[in-house]
Amino acid sequence: MKAVVTGGAAGIGAAVARRLAADGASVTVVDRDGAAAAEVAREIGGSALELDLTDTVGLADLRLDADVLVSNAGVQHVAPIEDFEPQWFHRIVALMLEAPFLLTRAVLPGMYERGFGRIVHVSSVHGLRASKYKAAYVAAKHGVEGLSKVTALEGGEHGVTSNCVNPGYVRTALVAKQIAEQAAAHGITEQQVTEEVFLARPAIKRLIEPDEVAGLVSWLCAPGAAMVTGASYTMDGGWTAN
Repeated sequence: MKAVVTGGAAGIGAAVARRLAADGASVTVVDRDGAAAAEVAREIGGSALELDLTDTVGLADLRLDADVLVSNAGVQHVAPIEDFEPQWFHRIVALMLEAPFLLTRAVLPGMYERGFGRIVHVSSVHGLRASKYKAAYVAAKHGVEGLSKVTALEGGEHGVTSNCVNPGYVRTALVAKQIAEQAAAHGITEQQVTEEVFLARPAIKRLIEPDEVAGLVSWLCAPGAAMVTGASYTMDGGWTAN
């Protein structure tokens, strides 16, 4: 089985790449940081592909031979809408909605030909709920939820499933950066930000580990999940139950 994991050089992506490799897949680690992608690829016996997914023009004619696509690459920018720089909005939507569409378009012909495919979008609780100051991120994640469902409907007759994984805050460098920035902005400790802001809504008061997300992705890619498609799987400690 051939798998492609975007944003695979660190965080959730690296955890997913390691888990799929342990499941027996030959994994291509895609990241704009080619050196870091190559390091993860060496560790798991896979291959690396240095790619800037914000260059959507360059992705338009891309074709990928893969049985599994895990679309994970993402970035965050926080600001009120009236101060939200248009270039940041465009960058986030390009990376987190346009690129997943183009990558899906790139893998589907081969999946249809083989009669098998697994597409998993690492979405977010913000694909189902909104938070202030995250207009681009929330818009992109809501968009990818729709993209996944359309893919599920079109791909079903060809043996292709498409699903979203929707974690809350995961212990990654991206989240650590947000915690540090909020602590500095509000003059409080990082522990206070974690407990009083990031963990205010979940019933389970801890950050999610990347390996936990990888475990859910692994199951969605397995043969036993053949009838699971068009779904959004929350892993948010009860956030969306509120």
